[in-house]
Amino acid sequence: MIKNKGFDTKCVHGTYKAESGQPQVLPIVQNTTYRYYNAKDVAELFDLESPNHMYTRLGSPTVDALEQKMALLEGGTAGMATSAGQAASLITFLNICNAGDHIIAASNIYGGTYNLLSVSLKRLGIETTFIDQDISVEEIVKLAKPNTKALFGETLGNPALSVLDIEKFAEAAKIMGVPLIVDNTLASPALCRPIEHGANIVIQSTTKFADGHASCVGGCVVEGGNFDWAANDKFPNLAQPDESYHGLNFYEKFGNAAFCTRLKAVLIRDFGCTMAPMNAYLTHQGLQTLPIRMEKHSENALALAKYLKNHPKVDFIVYPGLEGDKYYDLGKKYLPDGAGAVLSFGVKGGRAAGEKFLENLELSSIVVHVGDIRTSVLHPASTTHRQMTDEQQLAAGISPSLIRVSVGLESIDDIIKDFEQALAKID
Repeated sequence: MIKNKGFDTKCVHGTYKAESGQPQVLPIVQNTTYRYYNAKDVAELFDLESPNHMYTRLGSPTVDALEQKMALLEGGTAGMATSAGQAASLITFLNICNAGDHIIAASNIYGGTYNLLSVSLKRLGIETTFIDQDISVEEIVKLAKPNTKALFGETLGNPALSVLDIEKFAEAAKIMGVPLIVDNTLASPALCRPIEHGANIVIQSTTKFADGHASCVGGCVVEGGNFDWAANDKFPNLAQPDESYHGLNFYEKFGNAAFCTRLKAVLIRDFGCTMAPMNAYLTHQGLQTLPIRMEKHSENALALAKYLKNHPKVDFIVYPGLEGDKYYDLGKKYLPDGAGAVLSFGVKGGRAAGEKFLENLELSSIVVHVGDIRTSVLHPASTTHRQMTDEQQLAAGISPSLIRVSVGLESIDDIIKDFEQALAKID
């Protein structure tokens, strides 16, 4: 047996292996219910004593295969697929936080996650302190409270393109006795595996690069298996008896898979944010080409960034793979195989000029999405981050003129020609 398989091999073969005479490609189990022949077997399902399935809301063979593959690629001990990336974020926070608890989060994060933390979770009694992710360990730790339950950031800020110093955040989280949760959506495990740098939980929107073809929505949570939930009394949800399972202690029973087991047994059970088998199948297929796609995405993005940097009508360019960028050194450390597909830039002339540029594009698409094989553009200040105040947008690295680009897999010459003609039409 081949040991220590390479990442590319893991993407192709993953954890699914066809038995003799069985489908080479992961089957789609498009089904809601599973048949049993005695009450005892069903009772074991409800007591979490059986690995089998009862109802697709709580899992299916196709979804299980994706969860196992995501855990393998991120270097974790267990995975949990969800209906969307936002659902993955929600249940991750709710798995460890109750009303009255507190989270510390980087401010340079996706607008939807910012709203989740600052508005929706706040209404549930969970407060969040947003920080400049470049402050020191000591400054982060000073913001901790007795009720702080997590430290959160994104590998690559969306759309600020800030690179998280994961090891610094992991050190601060360890001092505070809380898990470090990292959203790895823009990097994907092909470019960065945060658990290797000390993260405890990794989440991502599989809608983006994991799928890669804009074909299905989904999310995933991967557990690192490297956090002691019983080290203090901060995490009763995981390390104290659960009344809905006859006093079961998840951490005692499931160890380094306790976090994801509780996600499924409690959060998915109660909130129902389940990934559909068809979406799991499509995402599983997309992961097979993830390494070569991310390599090409990064190559094209760097070439476009270099072109834009020298264009007279471009006001600024942000891309951590570009020499001279604020996060270039951190990018080399955490993203040695490429800085990803997403870059941001501003057109001279402000917001009006930026809007005109978008209207002039012919090849590139204006869509509320990143991670597609097709090049796409968006104006975050008026779309994904429009619920934030001007001050909040600036704190998140979003200026009024900023344009986010998800660079696709087209010929880089054609991408540059499209940007060139669109810029040329701006007065």
